[in-house]
Amino acid sequence: MRIQVTHIITIMTEPQPKDPTSRSALNRILQLASANLPVGSYAYSQGLEWAVEANWVHDVESLSQWVLAQLDNSVATTDLPTLLRLYDAAGQRDFARLQELSRLLIASRETLEFVKDDCGRGKALARLMSGLEISAATQWLDQADTPFATLFAIACIEWQVSKHDCLVAYLWIWLEGQILAGVKLIPLGQLQGQKLLIALSERSAGAINKAMQISEECIGGSLPIVSLASALHETQYTRLFKS
Repeated sequence: MRIQVTHIITIMTEPQPKDPTSRSALNRILQLASANLPVGSYAYSQGLEWAVEANWVHDVESLSQWVLAQLDNSVATTDLPTLLRLYDAAGQRDFARLQELSRLLIASRETLEFVKDDCGRGKALARLMSGLEISAATQWLDQADTPFATLFAIACIEWQVSKHDCLVAYLWIWLEGQILAGVKLIPLGQLQGQKLLIALSERSAGAINKAMQISEECIGGSLPIVSLASALHETQYTRLFKS
């Protein structure tokens, strides 16, 4: 798995950005991007479980379309441009600005499940970072709005990860989570999942470039079908995932 992550990050970071991450910081970003990071990401499908139940997603092709639609119309227009600004605010130790952006991100979550997903992973990362003696994370333990992206940005600043690699790793975590959920739910073979992960990760550079062009007043975007899937998942009879 470590080899695979390194391979994907190499693909997604060519050509080299102007602010490359140091070798020691690269180890930390791999740690953050690892599926072993104890923040509970494995417990959330972000609406995919209902999409499979409804047969909207049923094979590799439909899973690819489901993920790409979110990448282009939600993640690249909401999560990534907000993360860019969270990274800058974390670098300036601007707690008020971090709070403002965190509230913006949580307000963009359209269902209770999405809010609990984001804040649950954010709180877990805050606890982990506090345990690792990263003092900047401690004040987030009692905050109401604690999106994962905020704590992720703080971790990247503390570990001297470049802004570009921060975006790459964050996007990798989201992509991997969606593909692994699809492998379990459809189900797919592991080889199919790995091929799809490689193919979709090559679209990440375009998503990052798109995010960098979005002004703050234009941050936002959603897919009603994904919101509907999340809302219906709240009452789904049998569930493997929390969202």
